[in-house]
Amino acid sequence: MGELIAVLSGKGGTGKTSLCAGIAEALALQGEKVLCIDCDVGLRNLDIALGISQIGALSFQDVCSGQYGLESATRHPVYPTISFLTAPLNCPVENVDLVAFSQMLEVARSRFSYVLLDAPAGIDAGFRLAAQFADRLILVAGADPASLRDASRAADVLEEMGKTNARMIINRVNPKMMTAMGVTVDDMMDQSGLPLLGVVPEDENVIMAAVSRQPLLGYTKKGATAACRRIAKRIQGHSVPVKL
Repeated sequence: MGELIAVLSGKGGTGKTSLCAGIAEALALQGEKVLCIDCDVGLRNLDIALGISQIGALSFQDVCSGQYGLESATRHPVYPTISFLTAPLNCPVENVDLVAFSQMLEVARSRFSYVLLDAPAGIDAGFRLAAQFADRLILVAGADPASLRDASRAADVLEEMGKTNARMIINRVNPKMMTAMGVTVDDMMDQSGLPLLGVVPEDENVIMAAVSRQPLLGYTKKGATAACRRIAKRIQGHSVPVKL
């Protein structure tokens, strides 16, 4: 059976969606079957991060309603083991049928190695929709104090939900700025109270890949791409050193 992984953040601007896409691509390169589900109703952008914004896609609501099966999910043209469902445009999160959503995820679990749920930023209904069904939770935070504080609050909400299997990725890290601030990765872990899954450097190629409508891992092999590949291996259970 596959694993459900919610990718979350306490605030916007952390690069959560780009990381979700990069991790999915890295898992696909390892031969894994991956389903990416955009849970950000109203502000869906996972298709852009995956480099497939020019391709039409069903929403998870289309599958939950029974109109289509998971076999109709969009296949990635570059990484054929990645399938994708976008978020519905005209269905508030509060109106999502939780029973149907849960049943869809159980079917997905039987067909895919990993199901990545890209939640909206913040700790509102969309955050809870993705988190409540997940086996594993990834909290993405920036290196700045405000983002780390929000990650700590999000971790508290997860604990209140009975979710204890959360780990943090610190994204968009600028080593020179950290040195100037006198801050270490250990300091960031202490602020969030979460174990570390990975550290990802600031990388302009993330934006350039999206502008070029290309998946990040097909655009460059360095920087954020290398970090996503290390994170994917840790998700698979491999022992890989944490480094920038």
